Amino acid sequence: MEMPKMTERDRLADLETRQRKLTEDLETARRALRGKYAAMVNDVPIETLTEREFRELLTQAIRVGGSAALTTLKKLPPVT
Repeated sequence: MEMPKMTERDRLADLETRQRKLTEDLETARRALRGKYAAMVNDVPIETLTEREFRELLTQAIRVGGSAALTTLKKLPPVT
């Protein structure tokens, strides 16, 4: 038995439904990953930074890329 061919309207509705589901799945995965990273902060002594410094540090590290940020930071002399 052959399935009836979908109309363009049905196909569009199906694609829109799939798109919504993919968007939801993407957001769920993004929240899970961000939650995992946020949990790591509990193990890092960040209390010496202000909220503004912490946010700026993360924003800039993400902007230039993790590897570039780490390479640059590791070149800095240790704080005494």
